[in-house]
Amino acid sequence: MIIGVPKEIKSDENRVALTPAGAMELTKSGHSVFVETDAGVGSGFEDEDYIEAGAKILATAEEVWAIAEMIMKVKEPIKEEYERCRSEQLIFTYFHFASSEKLTHAMLNSGAVCLAYETVETKDRQLPLLIPMSEVAGRMAVQEGAKFLEKPVKGRGVLLGGVPGVEPGKVLILGGGIVGTQAAKMAAGLGAQVTILDISLPRLRQLNDIMPANVTTLFSNEYNIRRLVQTHDLIIGAVLIPGAKAPNLITRDMLSLMRPGTVLVDVAVDQGGCFETTKPTTHESPTYIIEDVVHYSVANMPGAVPFTSTVALTNATLPYAMQLANKGWKRACIENPELKLGLNVVHGKVVYNGVAEAFGLPMSRLDAVLDNA
Repeated sequence: MIIGVPKEIKSDENRVALTPAGAMELTKSGHSVFVETDAGVGSGFEDEDYIEAGAKILATAEEVWAIAEMIMKVKEPIKEEYERCRSEQLIFTYFHFASSEKLTHAMLNSGAVCLAYETVETKDRQLPLLIPMSEVAGRMAVQEGAKFLEKPVKGRGVLLGGVPGVEPGKVLILGGGIVGTQAAKMAAGLGAQVTILDISLPRLRQLNDIMPANVTTLFSNEYNIRRLVQTHDLIIGAVLIPGAKAPNLITRDMLSLMRPGTVLVDVAVDQGGCFETTKPTTHESPTYIIEDVVHYSVANMPGAVPFTSTVALTNATLPYAMQLANKGWKRACIENPELKLGLNVVHGKVVYNGVAEAFGLPMSRLDAVLDNA
């Protein structure tokens, strides 16, 4: 198979979809890998590294998109890439369709096969291609939240870990999944008082067993959220419904309950955000303030630590990319139910329920689409 790796062009996105090590494994298996020039520079990988691994370098994105049977990306195609997507081409990336109707219609019109990292799912309901970036984002949420709690950037002026004689800051985490767990570990490690909310009692029991003493677990409901936002300094949104829009757990009217300088970090921004006042921001301009509450909602948080993120992502995606390349997307998806769940849009049809529900689009039965592909 011919695999193309274009340079990411979303604002402040320094990751690349494939490391030289990943390129080497694919070329060793007889596949051709074409990488756009300087695609890996932001992550610390030079063109020469890819050449040594057996890949070929192309000068422009247009050349990569034109030649590739499978495109590997990190972020969803943006407007200027829409016309580069073509019928029958497999695009393997994070799509987060439910947060963008324009993207959804663009991919439907392209006729491409859109296989989303974030909905590949194992039998035990794990999301193996989302986990590594969720781990990065969860840890970064605390790192960024701690920074924006500083007074010069309009935060409350609170040091999360406190000092002897001064109580530590308080961190509220909505969601006890991968993001929430990693955020809790980081915040607890800094010495903050941490509260995790979740609607799953079995998950809360697990977290209660593994977390240190400065982490409290609590059942998630509107009453508890309204009570806790009044006293917590950093609030992290870590809710995920695979392939669907995140629910708004913090509504606009709740901002008036918070103290001035409270910081909200919405890791769910890629799925529409779990705060009603969330709007996507960039690393260049990461925050905005509403009612004296600082909002941080960068839509590609792991892009700020691209070396770590790129290596972690390739570690997870490469085994699946190898199956797609070796067997072709159709056979690979039929034989591997995990990959099959990654299919969101196929040849102009929506085949993933969360995407159809988000925009009221007709839902096509995946097996029927596969039979006709």
